[in-house]
Amino acid sequence: MKYLIIHAHPEPSSLSGYLKDRAVKDLTAAGHAVQVSDLYEMKWKAVADAGDFPGRSDEEGPLNYARASKQAFAAGEQSADVAEEQRKLLWADVVVLQFPLWWYGMPAILKGWVDRVYANGFTYGVGPQGGANWGKRFGEGVFEGKRAMVAMTVGGRMAHYGPRGVNGAIDDLLWPIQHGVLYYPGFDVLPPTVFYEVNRAAPEAVEAMAQFFVERLLSADTTQPIPFVPQNGGDYDDVQVLKPDVGAEEAGHQRHQYAPAYVSNTWLGQTGDYAPKHIAPTSRDTYRT
Repeated sequence: MKYLIIHAHPEPSSLSGYLKDRAVKDLTAAGHAVQVSDLYEMKWKAVADAGDFPGRSDEEGPLNYARASKQAFAAGEQSADVAEEQRKLLWADVVVLQFPLWWYGMPAILKGWVDRVYANGFTYGVGPQGGANWGKRFGEGVFEGKRAMVAMTVGGRMAHYGPRGVNGAIDDLLWPIQHGVLYYPGFDVLPPTVFYEVNRAAPEAVEAMAQFFVERLLSADTTQPIPFVPQNGGDYDDVQVLKPDVGAEEAGHQRHQYAPAYVSNTWLGQTGDYAPKHIAPTSRDTYRT
């Protein structure tokens, strides 16, 4: 298979950097092709602005970024760095967004990668816009048939990121990324790989994390994706709202999944051992309580 890792950590010797390097080494040794977009190493331009459109004239008036993006993509006049990242995405079978959780989301450099690379006409604004089928998105789109996964390191304790944890459920924090950035343009989204309390990880825990990460990547083609409900499959009405009989027994974002919904951190909210859990249990694990 062909893997693309979008890596966003400023320190090459960090745990994130080690996990990325280990993934490249082990995937390559297993006969797979791997490309890495190391955004800090690339000095990626994170700001979306008029500089993304070399063919645009100032005489065109105030910048409408979405309109300019559509025109540049259609005309083949995007900046070279954006076009190269789009080429990598089209090449890959599996795309991994790898980053540390900063202020409940992606580092700014990775958000800027999405803002610039996800051009109008490439990942959005695709297909007929109107009626029940509002574009080819949420299960359809340019990345249909490809797979994607979030791989994230977290400094806080796993207990903080459950339904009753002070930081909120990790699945809710990842909703804009998994359902929006990944599912919106058509990826099948694999359950995330989340490592907690990484600042306190002993060497043996780091090795366990690396092995687990590689195993997740190697099994990407057989892993059951998060069962998000597709927009154009008949479960949403003509204004893209779930019909009353869909997800009626679920709550929050889980309404937008077919049963059984995927849920991270299934130990949370229950009596049990809350010692550091670097690799969190999930609703797909056979050892869940």
